[in-house]
Amino acid sequence: MALGASVAINGVCLTATGIAHSTASFDVVEATRQCTNLGQLRGGEFVHVERSFRVGDEVGGHILSGHVATTCAIATMQVESNSRVSVAVPSPWRRYLMAKGFVALNGVSLTIADIDRERGVLTVNLIPETIARTTFGTAKVGDALNLEVDASTQAVVDTVYSLLPNLLRELVPGRE
Repeated sequence: MALGASVAINGVCLTATGIAHSTASFDVVEATRQCTNLGQLRGGEFVHVERSFRVGDEVGGHILSGHVATTCAIATMQVESNSRVSVAVPSPWRRYLMAKGFVALNGVSLTIADIDRERGVLTVNLIPETIARTTFGTAKVGDALNLEVDASTQAVVDTVYSLLPNLLRELVPGRE
C-alpha cells in the first residue's frame, strides 16, 4: 500500500493518508461519518478491508464503488447451516433493490435472496466462506451495516422515475 491508495473499510472508499509499519491511517470527513458506520467504530474492532479493484484484475464478485448510501440495522441474524441476514432498509433506497440483484453490506457483495418492500426488509444468504472471511459471524441484531446499492440499477431507476411523468402525459393526453 502507498500513500494515496484507495482502500475500502467496511465498504467505504477511503484514501490512505499515513502508513507506518503495519498501520494505515485514513481521514474520514463528517459527511462520511453521518452516512456510514465508521463513526461508531471503537479501537480494536474488526473491519472489512479491501484494496480497490484494478483494471485487469479478476472480478470475484459484483463491481462496487465504495460509495455507501446509508446504514441499515440488522433485523434478524441466523448463522448456522442455512445462514441468512435480514436488514431494515430505509425507504429511499428500497426501489434500487430486487431479488437476485446485488447489494453490498459492509463492503461484502451479496446476492439479494428476498426483499419485502412494504416492511423494508432485505434478506441475503451467507455461505460458510463468507462467514469465515468476514465479520458476519460475530454480527448481531441491531448492528449497523453500510449499504451500497448497484450504481447501474440506481441510474436506470432514477432515469425512469424522472422521465415517467413526461411519458405518461404524452401517452395519455390531459393527464396531470
